[in-house]
This record gives sequence, structure tokens and C-alpha cells, in this order.
Amino acid sequence: MLARRPRDAGLVRVTCIYYHSSSTMKRGSILIVVGLAVVGVIVAIAASVLHDGLSSRATPSKLETAIARNVHRLAIPSNARSAQDPVIASEEDLRVARLHFADHCATCHDNDGSGHTMIGDGLYPKPPDLRIPETQNLTDGELFWIIENGVRFTGMPAFGNAAEHGGHGGAPDSWKLVHFIRHLPHLTSAERAEMERYNPKGPEDRAEEQEENDFLSGATPKAKPESQNHHLQ
Repeated sequence: MLARRPRDAGLVRVTCIYYHSSSTMKRGSILIVVGLAVVGVIVAIAASVLHDGLSSRATPSKLETAIARNVHRLAIPSNARSAQDPVIASEEDLRVARLHFADHCATCHDNDGSGHTMIGDGLYPKPPDLRIPETQNLTDGELFWIIENGVRFTGMPAFGNAAEHGGHGGAPDSWKLVHFIRHLPHLTSAERAEMERYNPKGPEDRAEEQEENDFLSGATPKAKPESQNHHLQ
């Protein structure tokens, strides 16, 4: 075999160094581009979230809404998403769920599920409209999981342990609420009127309601207590 000449060996070394340097530069360039892309995404998300400071009066941007929706769905365990509603709702079960919704949920979601209430409109993010496809297309299991576990960084509480404090009958009540949410797009005016009687009321509302009932029944209205802030004579 012919011996490699020193000049050929030097050329090989130079070629190897060139390719090594070129490969290193390419990897470095790719890392820089990826790093800049990540920083850009972080800046875009931060700008989207903080576009109106920390005010809860702001409206989430489309980017924030899309990210939140996808992250939210990924956060629900797959076995929970595939769960089937075990309650075969009767008319009475649906009525119980409707009145339960009026008492526990309508403060934020409104009786019709629109979310347009004083509390709901003041939250960030706003409560979702429960009647539209984005909500109705969720599986029964997803709706049940949200009712039971709530949603972090929103106004949606977890009702899974509410039975310990009374007022919510645990999983059976949550599954009945799933049936009622499915019914919301078809809610009748008569059903809404009945729900209004079960909405939480303050002392003034209850007193006014009692006066109306007394008037309709012909009872003598009770005298209102004198104000404690009257001027001393």
C-alpha cells in the first residue's frame, strides 16, 4: 500500500475540522432559533394574559381561550372523560337538578346557563355559556369531573366534598346536574320562573317577597321596624 503523504493527511484534518465546526454551528443556530421561539411564545402568552393588567373586567384573548380550553381538556384523566352518566333521569330527577342549579349554580351561571349575572360578569375568566356547542360537546364524564373537582384559576369551585358541609348530595347530585346541563338549551320560560323562586336571596329580597305574599293572601302587613339611625330629639 502506498503511504499517505503528509500533505494529504493535513487536508483530511482540515476537512474534518471544517465539518465538525459546521455541524456545531448548525446545532448552535438551531438552539438559538428554538430558544427565540420559546421566548416569543412566553412573551405572547404573558401579553395575552396581562393585556389589561390584573383586572378581572378584561376579556380573555382568543389565544388565551384556546390554550386554556386545550390544557383544561388534557388535565381531565382519560378514564374520567369516558365515564357514563349512571343516573337515568326522570322528570322528578330533572326538576330536582334544576332547582339545585338555581340554588347553588345560578349566582354565577344564571338560571339559563348564559353566565350573565353580576357575579359571573365580574369573574376572570367569565363563566362559559353552558348552552353552546363548546360546552354541550363535552362528554358526560368531563362535565361530571368539572362539577366534582372544579377548575383551578377560575371561579368554578369543587363540589366533590360539598356534601360534608350540606347542600350537595355528592356524586348522585352531580350526575343529575349533568342531565340538567344537557337540558339547558331547551329550558322553558315556566322552568325559569320556578327557578327564580329558588335563587339565593338577601334579607331585603325576602322581606319584599313576604310583603307580596301577604298582600296576595290578604294578610295584614307587618309594620317595618324604625330605623336605628333616627336623630335624637
